[in-house]
Amino acid sequence: MAGSRLERIGTIYTRTTGLIKSKALNWEDRPLWYDLYEAFPPKEEPSFDRPIPNIKLKNIFYKEDRIRAIFHRNNKYVGTINLFNNNYKSLTQRFVDIYQKLEENSGDGTTEEQLYKEAIEVLKRDKEIKKDSEDEPVTLSSAFKQAKLQQDKVNINISNIFKD
Repeated sequence: MAGSRLERIGTIYTRTTGLIKSKALNWEDRPLWYDLYEAFPPKEEPSFDRPIPNIKLKNIFYKEDRIRAIFHRNNKYVGTINLFNNNYKSLTQRFVDIYQKLEENSGDGTTEEQLYKEAIEVLKRDKEIKKDSEDEPVTLSSAFKQAKLQQDKVNINISNIFKD
């Protein structure tokens, strides 16, 4: 089955411009990138037959990347992450932080494996402490009981609330 070979005819910009000029695409419905492309056109026109530039790529690996790779290789399931909550640290990030602290505090004789095992133990202890600090799960009835107890302590009189 043959695919589209329109990339050989022109660039995506020239094809989109042609659609706008021929009124096949309304000006209001243009792509988001169209105005940016017009404001900041590329130095070289992107075309199908342009040779690939020979640029040496830089390594962008950080020290933490190696730690994360070791952690994820040994722990396949690390749970889900809520990317909308900036205050929450993922399990992986907590592991990296613990590993780095242990690495700073340890001497030169410790190996990666020893640091890894110690960091896992610290994570397990933190998880156990967190479990121990949690009381019974909050249910609707327990929330009402707790609110009732707090209300009795405060001694609120509703008739006094609306008086001037």
